[in-house]
Amino acid sequence: MIRPGHPVGGGRAFSLGEEMIVNSALATALDAQSGDSELLAALVDHGVFVPVQASGSVLFAKDADGGPAIPGFVSEACCAEKLPQAAGAVHCDVLRLLDIAKQTGVEMLSLHSFGGWARVPVPLLRRTMRERGRDAAGEWLKLRPSTHALAIALRQALVRRIAEFPAIRTVWVSNARWHDTGMEHLMLHIAVDEPIPSPSVKRLMDVLLAEEVVIGEEDPQLGTIALNTRTHAGHLAELEGMGLDPVRAPRPKRWWRRS
Repeated sequence: MIRPGHPVGGGRAFSLGEEMIVNSALATALDAQSGDSELLAALVDHGVFVPVQASGSVLFAKDADGGPAIPGFVSEACCAEKLPQAAGAVHCDVLRLLDIAKQTGVEMLSLHSFGGWARVPVPLLRRTMRERGRDAAGEWLKLRPSTHALAIALRQALVRRIAEFPAIRTVWVSNARWHDTGMEHLMLHIAVDEPIPSPSVKRLMDVLLAEEVVIGEEDPQLGTIALNTRTHAGHLAELEGMGLDPVRAPRPKRWWRRS
């Protein structure tokens, strides 16, 4: 990647204010010319804002080699300043970025903060997703129910704790096997009624790993992916049909008054 920029101070990974959302982890990585791992982690975990035209289609940029690139900005304000001809900007998580790349054939991302930028090849992003155990519902994975002790412990913990997170609707715990490498690990797909990146999913995973389960050296690696119940409805429908063991949020109780 190529990352010219100017050093700045750090910040929270994802800042949510009354009027502005900023991927400050990515902004810090771009501005400070951080290493590839920090930049890719911020991109995968928190996404970017992609500029759109008035029609709603992506407003592509020209890459350094003259070809098209998918632009991504750390905030709407950054997009408005750097690309004023855009009609607006839409937050895209990594799954939506890969969908855009797949549908358009554009294989380069151009990421921008107020003080730096980077070119990220889409194949590098796909490789990072594989390494981190995150993907769409089975596109590169074979998912099946798991009877591993850690999977059982996770499901039991989810039954106890899922009601504490109202935005989380369903969690699937499965064994995931990569088609290309044969590597296996445990995967949590989490359906959530809030935008991605989901603070509820982060809090849930923090609680599970800090209070409920202990991952030993001999246990499989654990991957997670958050899926929005509306924008990722197709992926969720696939998961529902895979025969996995879901843990669902309890339905609210209904009260009837006898007349």
